[in-house]
Amino acid sequence: MSDAHHAPAPLGGPLVTPTTVTLAILVAIAVVILGFRFVYGMGAVTNISDGQTWGIWVIYDVMVGSALACGGYVTAMLVYIFNKGEYHPMVRPALLASLFGYTLAGVSAAVDLGRYWNFWHVFVPGYANVNSLMLEVALCVSAYILVMWIEFAPAVFEKLGMHVARKRLEKALFFFIALGIVLPTMHQSSLGTMLVVFGAHVHPLWQTNVIPLLFLMTAVTTGFAVVVFESCLASSGFSRMLEMHLLHKLAKLMTGVVAAYVAVRIIDLVVRGAIVTAFAPTLQAFMFWIEMAAYIAPVVLLRTESARHEPAKLFVAACCLMAGAFLLRVNAYFVGYSTGGGWTYFPSVPEIMVTVGIIALEILGYIVLVRLLPVLPKEHN
Repeated sequence: MSDAHHAPAPLGGPLVTPTTVTLAILVAIAVVILGFRFVYGMGAVTNISDGQTWGIWVIYDVMVGSALACGGYVTAMLVYIFNKGEYHPMVRPALLASLFGYTLAGVSAAVDLGRYWNFWHVFVPGYANVNSLMLEVALCVSAYILVMWIEFAPAVFEKLGMHVARKRLEKALFFFIALGIVLPTMHQSSLGTMLVVFGAHVHPLWQTNVIPLLFLMTAVTTGFAVVVFESCLASSGFSRMLEMHLLHKLAKLMTGVVAAYVAVRIIDLVVRGAIVTAFAPTLQAFMFWIEMAAYIAPVVLLRTESARHEPAKLFVAACCLMAGAFLLRVNAYFVGYSTGGGWTYFPSVPEIMVTVGIIALEILGYIVLVRLLPVLPKEHN
């Protein structure tokens, strides 16, 4: 029987290592900076302004971070929608990473609110603006965070020996799994729809009516990439066997979706006549081609069956796709976005350090929980 068929088990091992200590220090620095933010306001630690009100905390931590947290979303689709039960051993690790990614994205959104103490207004009909696209995103993301914690609860119950509670929850888990597939589909596309609302403020390379579809397709490709990326890192960092019998099949699905995305992206640019702007001597055109290269490279790297069995190529392809998702969202919301009036923005050092701290917290939390809870498949010694 292959390792993939073994039940999840705590990895064990020391929690205090040079890696976890370094990550904890980065988290502590971010906490101190956020202390200044909450006491003295956004202007004390950020470079955002009246003309550029969205900074790196929204662009990366929410727009990019939520895309990088789609591993649980795509594995749930494969296992529960397309009945690919062979991928079941990947569900818990992917779900754990998604849980941290989305939870911290939600925290980042709250941190970025000027009047953060009014965050609860989103959930009260009397306060909420039902015509706001951002309301749909906020509600979907909040609901999805709750759903993921519920989906992950069986691992906690299993560790605590709460077998009755676990069995009762698992009987109702199908409902939450369904929500866990519907909700990301809604808000990932809506993150693209917000760009349509921005109108002429967004460069023609990213201002298109199909941008919601592009955001959804890249969320799916990024979910595949993150699963491959995490599997490779877990194999290397925790000295585990790499599940190549699953990863090469996943890579085939991944490259198929990526190829479809590249085709849709290019056809859209040609039909709209925006392709000419890609050859202009501008920063936007330069960044666009880097973005496209990040999506084309995996298709070239993994074009053959033998290539999809090579761990190094799988890892590089996954990194390229994650970079592509990063560039698409950063280009659309930052490089290709202008409010006019001479307003400019570049993140301050404290903003960058908070973002680094959030990433460090996600990695630290993943390391700690896979050591303590039954997440990764058990291996024979």
